[in-house]
Amino acid sequence: MDQRRVAEDLIAFIDASPSPYHCVAEVARRLDGAGFRALSEAEAWSLEAGARHYVVRGDGSIVAFRMGRRAPAESGFRLVGAHTDSPNLRLKSRPGLSRSGYLCLDVEVYGGAILATWVDRDLSVAGRVFLDGPDGLQCRLVDLKRPLCRIPTVAIHLDRTVNEEGLKLDRHKHLAPALGLLTESDGDPNEAVRGLLADLGGFAPDAIAGLDLCLYDTAGGTFAGLDDAFLLSARLDNQAMCHAALCGLLEADESDATSVIALFDHEEVGSQSRQGAGSPLLRDLLSRLLAATGDPEGLPRALAKSYVVSADMAHAVHPSRADLHDGNHLPRLNGGPVVKTNANQRYATDAETGALFRRLCREADVPVQEYVHRADLPCGSTIGPITAAGLGVRVVDVGSPMLSMHSAREMGGSQDPAMMARVLSLFLSGIE
Repeated sequence: MDQRRVAEDLIAFIDASPSPYHCVAEVARRLDGAGFRALSEAEAWSLEAGARHYVVRGDGSIVAFRMGRRAPAESGFRLVGAHTDSPNLRLKSRPGLSRSGYLCLDVEVYGGAILATWVDRDLSVAGRVFLDGPDGLQCRLVDLKRPLCRIPTVAIHLDRTVNEEGLKLDRHKHLAPALGLLTESDGDPNEAVRGLLADLGGFAPDAIAGLDLCLYDTAGGTFAGLDDAFLLSARLDNQAMCHAALCGLLEADESDATSVIALFDHEEVGSQSRQGAGSPLLRDLLSRLLAATGDPEGLPRALAKSYVVSADMAHAVHPSRADLHDGNHLPRLNGGPVVKTNANQRYATDAETGALFRRLCREADVPVQEYVHRADLPCGSTIGPITAAGLGVRVVDVGSPMLSMHSAREMGGSQDPAMMARVLSLFLSGIE
């Protein structure tokens, strides 16, 4: 895979995906173009060898698959898991506030966002809106695209200790983005915000029955650094891995095993939702694939022959804070995929699954790196342990290296996307 082309395509993918719902829609659009067809969970399925389909749940999760030449109970699944959501600020159900003469948005922190990175940015709004009409509820994706609001910092003349003590933000008091100026005739700020959203979104304010909207930085992805070594963008964690999984599936050769990519919502808040990795979504879908091939009791056999790559971005060594890393495990940008291991099962990698992935990297002629969290710092986790426990299947946790994880704007290497996509393509082609 051409490294520049894949990196440019990743930027286009993320720019088209300001919310998890847009990410799923973009994945579905690309799958449609490649000959995949949507299935409904509410309908019966009839599947043949080579069939290519996908299922969407809750608009924020999508599972796509290509049936193998042999039945899943005979050859198992090759599955890549990732997540569509990223830490951000989300509008509350009553989204308007009046603050000192300003019309502000009332927001809630989603996930482990680095709050200070959201100030002084040109923010817009995206997500989904449910409209109530004569034919019932209708879901519409919304992306207002242009800069609409901003969380201004306090001038240093009013906060003299900010450089010494850091920017301290109360998530309830200090994160209301300024949207406009209010006058006494403007009335209820909630209605003012809903009216603005309706006007920009092209629907009637009184039709709005529900909102799932988030803020995002309107600055698009770009290259930076000497020789364009860096890729700068929002939501690299974890839309970069969604993109790699999708590229891997679309580039993979047909194989005996059934290839699956599962891109889940709500990983950043624990995965315990109807469309999260902790839900029955994946197990139910795999069971239905067995049933559709005439072997409804074959799931345990299939899982015993299966292998899952949990793909979530990894921590590259920081140029100024290498002391925060285990000195023997220092992943670098553009150094290739990172295998993540944790003795306390915060990552699902074990000796067998790590060895299998390293062998895949050798087959792909791609370098591989290792990450172990510092023993005296709490370690994050992924959907890997959830998948391993829920399915009883072999799982390896991997990711491309990055800096500024959970910032409103993150930093990765421009060569890493193609390397990860190539390895996942070989994996989904059935190569071990």
